[in-house]
Amino acid sequence: MTSLFLHGALRHAPLAEVVLGLSVTTEPANLPDFSEVWLDGGARSALVPGGDGADGLIVTDIDAEALARMDFYAAVFGDRPAEATVTMRDGRAQSVRIYHRASQPADAATAGRAAEWQARWAPTVTAAAADIMVRHGAGSPERLGRRYGQMLTRAGARLRAETPRGGTETLRRSVSPDDVSRLRLDHPYEAFFAVEEHDLSYRRFDGSMGPVLKRAVFISGDAAIVLPYDPVRDRVLLIEQFRAGPYARGDANPWLLEAIAGRVDGGETPEEAALREAEEEAGLTIDRLMPGPSYYPSPGAKAEYLYSFIGLADLPDGIAGLGGLADEAEDIRSHLIPFARLMELLATGEIDNAPLMLIALWLERERPRLRGT
Repeated sequence: MTSLFLHGALRHAPLAEVVLGLSVTTEPANLPDFSEVWLDGGARSALVPGGDGADGLIVTDIDAEALARMDFYAAVFGDRPAEATVTMRDGRAQSVRIYHRASQPADAATAGRAAEWQARWAPTVTAAAADIMVRHGAGSPERLGRRYGQMLTRAGARLRAETPRGGTETLRRSVSPDDVSRLRLDHPYEAFFAVEEHDLSYRRFDGSMGPVLKRAVFISGDAAIVLPYDPVRDRVLLIEQFRAGPYARGDANPWLLEAIAGRVDGGETPEEAALREAEEEAGLTIDRLMPGPSYYPSPGAKAEYLYSFIGLADLPDGIAGLGGLADEAEDIRSHLIPFARLMELLATGEIDNAPLMLIALWLERERPRLRGT
């Protein structure tokens, strides 16, 4: 049997139990000659040599299966196992297994992360850990490590999806836990995006369970859409960029006019994503977000949910230009146009993507109220 030293995020009992596959009883301890740093925007922590010591918890009597699970989880992040001695609260020395980095990563943060982790990250990181551990014994830790940011995005989307939305079952059926039965889940493709294959059966409207079906679903995470609007000047800001989807379809012109949009990262709300994307794609500060429709754009094949907003903003002359993040190879041009021109582009079909269409029509409905007319 082995004792483990758990630090940072793994001090959260639900996360530790997902990783180890068993319930844990812990005792406080301190690991001398190491320090704790936070990575991935504060989602997880790592031990690095040096410093005044790292506080954590020890779990004793870990069996071989739980240890193998912990080795796999640590390998996803490139953490190496080692033997060390910790100091217990009563002063006793205890031999433990730790997982650490050889040196401090360049993007590490050393302070201020532990206090906010519980509120911002705990559910998302725990859900992502469950996705990782499903692949124990089959998946590549290195590949999972490269996809961890996307796995956090996926986990956040699933947590939002599991939250009931009041008033949304007035016409459609109310669901019971046994209405869908999944027999198998496979992951035939995982890169930046992923594809899941589900063998499932669901309850038919006559009350019987239907046959087992295979359904492939494209996994990209949720996204936030924001259309900046200046109600004083009655103008909007659109962006234009190359899109791989139209290109792969064979579209004669794969540059699209769009609203500002982007993925809702793990640990982030749709509102935070909308504000961040406005700054990244157009260098724009939004004064206030007004929620628009939220929806599945293609529910037959995509596990994507879109949150749309009208972004009330000051849009003076000269604010349009070039933008986007260089490290994401974004090349974005923005256009400042009157509301009337927006409606013309809808009518002619030059605007031909659904998120911009829907939020533009939503703005048309709300515009008199926003302008006080």
